[in-house]
Amino acid sequence: MTTTVSPPRLRFFPQLEGMRAVAALGVLTTHVAFQTRAVEWPVLGPILGRLDLAVALFFALSGFLLWRPYAAAARHADLHEPGIARYLRHRFVRIWPAYAVAVVAVFTLLPQARGASLEVWLANLTLTQVFVPLTLAPGLTQMWSLSVEVAFYLLLPLIGYALLVLRGDRARFRIPLLLGLGVLSLGWAWAVTAMNLPDGIEGKNWVFGHLPWFLAGLILAELTATVEFTDRPSRMVRRTVAVSANRPLMLAVAVVFYGLACTPLSGPVGLGDLGNGQYVGKIVFGAVAAYAILAPLVCSAGPFRFLDSGPMTAMGRWSYAIFIWHLAVLTCVFGLFGITPFAGDFVVVWVLTVVLTLGVSAASYAFVEDPCRRWLANWERRRRAHPPQPVALRERAGSASD
Repeated sequence: MTTTVSPPRLRFFPQLEGMRAVAALGVLTTHVAFQTRAVEWPVLGPILGRLDLAVALFFALSGFLLWRPYAAAARHADLHEPGIARYLRHRFVRIWPAYAVAVVAVFTLLPQARGASLEVWLANLTLTQVFVPLTLAPGLTQMWSLSVEVAFYLLLPLIGYALLVLRGDRARFRIPLLLGLGVLSLGWAWAVTAMNLPDGIEGKNWVFGHLPWFLAGLILAELTATVEFTDRPSRMVRRTVAVSANRPLMLAVAVVFYGLACTPLSGPVGLGDLGNGQYVGKIVFGAVAAYAILAPLVCSAGPFRFLDSGPMTAMGRWSYAIFIWHLAVLTCVFGLFGITPFAGDFVVVWVLTVVLTLGVSAASYAFVEDPCRRWLANWERRRRAHPPQPVALRERAGSASD
């Protein structure tokens, strides 16, 4: 009698759902602050305006969660890298259906976005806005970051399979290599400046310029996988994980680097051109702050009562919808309630935007996102239950190309 041993499972981190909600509300808040001119307040204004670094938190979260299977497979023989077809199916169903509904609704119903050209429609529906000049539309301007994230989804398997040789004992080289890639990517600002791109295209907003934000999550995934799937992690890894699990220390690091990001070292808050050095500052400060926020959530045992609470986990499930809908809702708030844009009323506009966005987001999750994900899960389950049967080939005369 043989005993079948199931491969180990990756640990689940429910607290990350609550952190998604925090990131989504951070993006919403920075847009409200900009459109009510709260970013011009002394001291508090730059803090509110720099909440656009919540995008760095989103990117690091994606990097951590999507890279974990690759990091685990490098250290355990019974685990394998995700199949590319399944991975792409899940990414598509997770992102595009709800996004397409938002794009169609905005271009159809939002007065400021009506009359968009076919080029603008296609660029938005295909998430290629960052590559096509002047295609960021009212109510959808935040989607530049989703375009970057989708580009990262396509890049991630290439990085994963490029590191296939670093398995077992050689897995210790993966973190230094990823760190090196992050440092190398900091030169992207100068590289894209030399490209002389057409007006209306901001090449700094391509995925290569934001790799350090994603790599913060990849490195964290490598550290947790080393501890989880290695019998005797090195002293350096153990010390790094212990430091990363220290909540007061990581909070201090996050506050310091976020504070640095609020200074001219990261360029102007809101709209404005960033010099190459300022761009690098913003990327580095965002990567470190995102790592410092996430690290204690996955390196320490908890508890995380606030992030694990019912309201936060619910908003975490709705976080993607909050992101894709909040700017259109914000635009509607000004018209519906007779509030003049860029004339103050930050608190009122913020409350109205949050309440209405949560309602729309709950509906988006219930009627679009969740049904699509359930459909895909059921389709894959049926496919596993009834695998395709091999088809016998007849022998016949003919050339090899037949």
